[in-house]
Amino acid sequence: MATKRKCFTQAILEGIAKILGDTNNGLTGSEIQYLLAQSQIEDIDSQNTKWKRIYSAFANYQNNNGCSNGILNFIGFALAPAKYINNQHAFTEKRCAINQLLAFIGYQLNENGKFSITTQADTISEAQQKAINLKTTLENRSVHVAIFKYCKAELLDNNYFHAVFEANKGLFDRIRELSLHNEDGNKLIEYVFSSNPVLIINNYLSKSEKDEHIGFCNILKGLCGMFRNPEAHEPKISWTITEQDALEILSMISYCHRRLDNCQKIR
Repeated sequence: MATKRKCFTQAILEGIAKILGDTNNGLTGSEIQYLLAQSQIEDIDSQNTKWKRIYSAFANYQNNNGCSNGILNFIGFALAPAKYINNQHAFTEKRCAINQLLAFIGYQLNENGKFSITTQADTISEAQQKAINLKTTLENRSVHVAIFKYCKAELLDNNYFHAVFEANKGLFDRIRELSLHNEDGNKLIEYVFSSNPVLIINNYLSKSEKDEHIGFCNILKGLCGMFRNPEAHEPKISWTITEQDALEILSMISYCHRRLDNCQKIR
């Protein structure tokens, strides 16, 4: 007879359901139906939103069985490594988010898709809490998906500087990828968005369109100037960035990513 695994708290059940049922990159409705059946969990709330559907099924299973075995099976099936061969980043992100919650009952999901018992956490670290709070607020602002990879505890250990710094680096990495040009800093911006641009963010025909393009170029120069020494091409020394500062700068970086989503390469 299988060992009965300890029950999850309501908060953990809800947190896991929200990760797996995320509107943008969570399971689809048909996947939820299939995985619930595969895990032998009754689908009692199939007409509700995805995360609430998963939560209701989990809570009902746990109430009826007094254990979390089926729920752990569901998580394992949903995050089977073979499903993420072409999207390792998504697998790592979801597994880390799930493990932050599983830690409170002494379990963890390993890279091979199997569960193991670990030391039960009593508290969440300050850095982890910062990461959760920052990610939640940015989600409410509907920021660009590229920003979320920088909402990690290891980047928030001291203050918000490193998360913002890495997000800014990621923006310029993307410009290099789109333009196929390997310069850095202001040289990159001048080459890619100058009066003879490589990338354009609009039709670049009318005066107002060209003015908008120049304005976008200046935003990029401003972001570059905040974090890099234009002479040495080295990062500036870390300074304290508050949560509010981080939210506003990350929102600006998000705006730039959105404009790049629809840019055109013309030379």
